[in-house]
Amino acid sequence: MPSRSSGPVRRSTPWWARAARPARPPLPLAPTVRAAVGMAVPLALGLLSHHLDLGVFAGLGAMHATMNDRVEPTRLRAPRIASAVSASALGMLIGTALQEFHPRGLLSTALAIGAALTATAFVSGALSATGPRGSAAGMLLLVSAALGSGMPLARPWWAAAPMMLAGAAFVVLLGLPGRSHRRPRADPRTRALAAAYDALGATLADLGTPRGAASRQVLTARLNQLQDLLPPPRPGVPEAPRTVRLRRMYEAALAATEAASGLLWAWRPVPPEAAAVPGLLARAVERGGGEVAVPDWQPDTPSRQALDAALRAAAETVAGREAALGTAPPPPPDPWRLRVRLLSRESVRYGLRVALCIAVGSAATASLPLSKSYWVPMTIAFVLKPDLGSVFLRAVSRSVGTVLGVAVTAGVLLLTTDAWALTVIAALCVALLPYATAAHYGLNTVAITPMALILLQLGGQSGAAEFWPRVLDTALASAIVLLFGYLLWPERPRHRIEPRLVDATAALHAYLASVTGETRPIPAAATQTLATTHAPATTHAPATAQAPATPVAEVWLRRTAYRALADARREVQQGLTEPPPTGRLAERWLPATAALERLSGAVAAYAAQIRYGGRVPDPGEVERVRRALDDLTAAARAHRPPTRPAARPTRPHDPARSALGRAADELETLLGDRGRPG
Repeated sequence: MPSRSSGPVRRSTPWWARAARPARPPLPLAPTVRAAVGMAVPLALGLLSHHLDLGVFAGLGAMHATMNDRVEPTRLRAPRIASAVSASALGMLIGTALQEFHPRGLLSTALAIGAALTATAFVSGALSATGPRGSAAGMLLLVSAALGSGMPLARPWWAAAPMMLAGAAFVVLLGLPGRSHRRPRADPRTRALAAAYDALGATLADLGTPRGAASRQVLTARLNQLQDLLPPPRPGVPEAPRTVRLRRMYEAALAATEAASGLLWAWRPVPPEAAAVPGLLARAVERGGGEVAVPDWQPDTPSRQALDAALRAAAETVAGREAALGTAPPPPPDPWRLRVRLLSRESVRYGLRVALCIAVGSAATASLPLSKSYWVPMTIAFVLKPDLGSVFLRAVSRSVGTVLGVAVTAGVLLLTTDAWALTVIAALCVALLPYATAAHYGLNTVAITPMALILLQLGGQSGAAEFWPRVLDTALASAIVLLFGYLLWPERPRHRIEPRLVDATAALHAYLASVTGETRPIPAAATQTLATTHAPATTHAPATAQAPATPVAEVWLRRTAYRALADARREVQQGLTEPPPTGRLAERWLPATAALERLSGAVAAYAAQIRYGGRVPDPGEVERVRRALDDLTAAARAHRPPTRPAARPTRPHDPARSALGRAADELETLLGDRGRPG
């Protein structure tokens, strides 16, 4: 029987097929419209005012804003765009200053610009490693510095940077909420909450089927998105009543998710009328509230009783009444908190990686007759962005996407070179970015390449004959990244996968300790994981802290564990898109990732047995699971994937038997002799 926890990826699928397969995200209508208008208006104003060069830079700022635009509250959206485009404008100021004040002489100019870009690359890479917002800012800092050092200067030379800020500000203004935003359905947080309840309903409907694990992964992704849309309250600033209510409904969804995870692990379905309740809750959330009847379905196991209680509490919360959730978490993690310090070892390491590639690229552009020397470092910056997945896949996709993009641009220019027509085409290209970025990196390149080349055409910097050399520039940049930033760089792909598995095991350690009420110290790795998952500073525990046993700590630790598991799963799936040996290594870690996901469900089922079944935690069972987690952590740190398949249950779990005991059996089977008591 196939494993229900291994997810939708089939081992027989070739790595290149996985790499080429695009996602199918929904069309983000609002960002698409904002992107088109944000690009078209600056270019049109530039044409009308006979200052198209300034319009091009304003359009460039609008494009960079679009690349960082999301469907989220203004409190999150505006800082996201502002930080990214501010770094972009600073990079443009650096680049244009280099071009304006560079030493005279061909060789001295190349050396000066190369040295300055290398220094900027180090700062860019170090900033990129600090977190999502730092990654966007770091990449655009380097991209704009490269562009500014090679594009024709505006007059005055410093005008390019403020024009970029103006274009980005226009995109921000386009996304400000209007009168329609007062409707609950218009709030992105409301839509995300409804999507989470819908995903919960799909998970309940798929209980006891092979689709259950995939449904749970979708549910986790929806909860992660919702978590990021509900940042922590500002100290001393009262929250709006709608935000307070959304937070309570989110907490109710977390409680129901725990029960659903336990039932998924036990392979035990629920009646269709119970599985339909989350969908009814989603529709009520979209309406702004309302009554939802929970059927009296007589749950007969602890996990089913936990689900029934959670659904009833969620119905009360959605109806606007107070409900005893029992597991109200502290404020959600702040998505803007730095993942690592700017000058930490990890940050400096990544800065050196980017600087090395830029230095090699600068040397190559200085020694080769390239017509647009800035295209090589710009491509390197895009490919090396740390949170976009596999560097190998991005390098190949960038090259293929550039070929297709250049072909599209050449075809367009054969039809027309009219400035107004090109303005419309540039707006259409940038409108594709929100969807293409979510679908596949290669599609993103196919959309962004024509837009960039058309901007160069509008600025009078290129003709159609100069577009095909961009393919060679892109191939050169991709080769530099593959050689110096991938193959020869000491950070191999296993350094991406295995640390995520260590984080996941540490988070499960802490979650298990909270469920069983242990008073022994949490492992140091667990406290480090919890400290890097953006929790509020007041909840951080030192390395010698005792395992928390309160419901508040438990739900937060559970959410941390699920998110860490989702990160580990994503890294493994990205590794599966790379050629051997990386793809084979990722495939060998896939059973361990699935086993950890199943363990999270087992712990949830065990928590229900303690609350509703009167079970007393067995220290022997807890110790077996803890030992197995320690062995799996040691194997990940030693780069030794398990060689045995995980145990695969063939029938629903007997509720009279300890869920933790069966989880220990599964882990010990996966680990072989290493996981068995000695």
